[in-house]
Amino acid sequence: MKLTVKFFARYREALGVDSVEVEGDFATVDDVRALLAQRDGAEVLSEQNLMCARNEDLCQLDEPVSDGDEVAFFPTVTGG
Repeated sequence: MKLTVKFFARYREALGVDSVEVEGDFATVDDVRALLAQRDGAEVLSEQNLMCARNEDLCQLDEPVSDGDEVAFFPTVTGG
């Protein structure tokens, strides 16, 4: 399975890239996150309050993924 993974806001800054292509045997968005969080400098993807989307629709980490999907990770938004 091949996926495109996009990063936004401070995740993009921490990782130094806008997006990556990943290949593997993924069942859920969390499987993708777990793989990426193991890479050097990607510890930010281990945060508890991470937000995610699959094919531009907000989702939970247990969302199933399919070949060719686009997954996105971004930090929660807080206001004051």
